[in-house]
Amino acid sequence: MSIFFYAPLQSRMVVLSTCDDKNAQHIVNLPNNLPLLKRKQKKALSLYLSLSPTFTAPLSILRSPPGVFSAPVVGTKDTMFLNSLSSAISSAPAAGRLRCRPPAIRAMDAAQPFDMEAQASDHLDRRGRLKIAIIGFGNFGQFLAQTFARQGHTLLAHSRTDHSAAAASLGASFFSDPNDLCEQHPDVVLVSTSILSTATVLRALPIQRLRRNTLFADVLSVKEFPKNLLLKHLPPDFDILCTHPMFGPESGKDGWAGLPLVYEKVRIGDYGDRAERCKIFLDIFEREGCRMVEMSCAEHDASVAETQFLTHTVGRLLSMLNLKSTQIDTKGYEALLKLVQNTGSDSFELYNGLFMYNKNSTELLERLDMAFDSLKKDLFGKLHDVLRKQLFEDSAEN
Repeated sequence: MSIFFYAPLQSRMVVLSTCDDKNAQHIVNLPNNLPLLKRKQKKALSLYLSLSPTFTAPLSILRSPPGVFSAPVVGTKDTMFLNSLSSAISSAPAAGRLRCRPPAIRAMDAAQPFDMEAQASDHLDRRGRLKIAIIGFGNFGQFLAQTFARQGHTLLAHSRTDHSAAAASLGASFFSDPNDLCEQHPDVVLVSTSILSTATVLRALPIQRLRRNTLFADVLSVKEFPKNLLLKHLPPDFDILCTHPMFGPESGKDGWAGLPLVYEKVRIGDYGDRAERCKIFLDIFEREGCRMVEMSCAEHDASVAETQFLTHTVGRLLSMLNLKSTQIDTKGYEALLKLVQNTGSDSFELYNGLFMYNKNSTELLERLDMAFDSLKKDLFGKLHDVLRKQLFEDSAEN
């Protein structure tokens, strides 16, 4: 049973409202052995009620008669005080029915445990739609937003560059100030920044303005780095989902069917609507036909070094050769030109991030270098044998 109580300052009279099936109001007196209620001002918005030397409960000013304040009794260690209240409630007759209303939170720059989360949960259950805030609304963020919007999700966007026109074309609300975005209380915050700027962007995000159990997801091409970063900077009540759509604007322009979405549920709460919210977000990709692959971040990075990083490395090497299409292109050569086109559409910042923040990439480059040296030795070794044979044969004939 939840208890809300009202008390004039320096008085032992307490008016209690119980949020049970009776919603009854009681007027009781505190025992003489309990301390008087005292008020302390904090930031001109919040008050604290000192019930004993070891217990302090937060207060918020309500629309009530002067000198009357309210606070929820939660988590107190003052057993004597709670026992006294329980005894008073059980023995006092009901003075009438009333509608029980929780205290309002006035400090909007604080993480708020009483901010309509129950209503938001009901809304989520009814519609199966999410309010998604995309942090980093560049090329890839806009690419994902197209599908999110088509499936009916509400979109918010923030980026260092002004992408308000692109956001408006997708039906998204663009916020240049991250404080304004966070105050919209999104269900999901999707980190779609470059790998190199992720730490800076995350540190600057006013997470204290978000709901206390907001789901954070990322779509970075490396996974152990953002996983550790999110675990370090986010409060323990926040959920974390690491994902990597293994496709982009070029490879996914004709649809996502059959393309892999790798993910790890790093930290998802098992109460309320938190598990359902995570499922709804993953369902966005499943509904598009993605091949859903649940994999640890460590396994992902080991595999990506031999797939994505190697692909980008070969593609960038070939682009430096300035290859051109000819009238007699083979299928293999056409595939190489396609590789150059696909990798060339991604920024060098992405490629550099794949190298800097995946410990497996350095080893792969060394292996690639050794393999190329070995191949050259084989080629030049055979060439040396041919030249040597020709040299000695010519000498013998002379």
